[in-house]
Amino acid sequence: MTVKRLGKGIGAIIPEFPQGINLTNQIAEIEIDKVRANPHQPRKEFNRQTMDELKQSIQENGIIQPITVRQVEDGFELIAGERRLRACAELGRPSIPAYVIPVSSDVEMMELALIENLQRENLNPVEEAEAYQMLSETFSLSHEYIARKVGKERSTITNSLRLLTLPDEILRDLKEQKLSAGHARPVIIITNKEQQLNLWRKIKRDELSVRATEALVKNIISSPEKKSAPQKQPSIKIYKTVEDRLMHITGSRVKIKGGEKGVIEIEFYSKEDLGRLVDLFQIIEDHAQ
Repeated sequence: MTVKRLGKGIGAIIPEFPQGINLTNQIAEIEIDKVRANPHQPRKEFNRQTMDELKQSIQENGIIQPITVRQVEDGFELIAGERRLRACAELGRPSIPAYVIPVSSDVEMMELALIENLQRENLNPVEEAEAYQMLSETFSLSHEYIARKVGKERSTITNSLRLLTLPDEILRDLKEQKLSAGHARPVIIITNKEQQLNLWRKIKRDELSVRATEALVKNIISSPEKKSAPQKQPSIKIYKTVEDRLMHITGSRVKIKGGEKGVIEIEFYSKEDLGRLVDLFQIIEDHAQ
């Protein structure tokens, strides 16, 4: 028996269920105490209020969207739907509807869980970045590969990972969604941690918009340069144009320093990202020959 596609959250056609599972309308009804947690679950935060609201909804309407699991030797392992599983367990329900799909590896489990959470838009920015970090570092997946899997630009993955370099105080606000990723991204450009924290405090105190935060950061990083800039310096406009072109080519932040002579700085954010830049320059060199 073949079941329908589970939508973009899974991105794969679900094949036949394993034998021995009771099927109802193409969904397996499985015992909750036989489902173990996903060790690579991207979602870490579970708001008590929203959990209570979910429990009330389940009591009134039942489970509208089944959880997704894979079958293992001693039962099932959760892929996606931990909030629904927890809510049903707290309600004392003995079973829960589930899609049972074949998953061959931990990396595929992680990919599916991340995709499902991203499609449902219920990960905070830090959870999302940590999920990308696990795929990149634990499973050695490139930013380009991750981007294809989750349907985003490669630069989006890289920029998301850069959020994890921020001080813990800022990350906590991102987790609790007291600060948006749009506010946090400009803060990363400032490398001094104390300046980052001062800016974070100002954003909260003055309730700055994302655009106002970007303008403030631009002013912070440009002011010292204007004071110490040598007299023979090409116009900022010329530099900005070249920097933008190089940023478009490399997918990284680029800074040009100097006058008639100078240096070009290209940022990288991990060993994997440095390897990506080396590969890019190799391609350019090959085409130039």
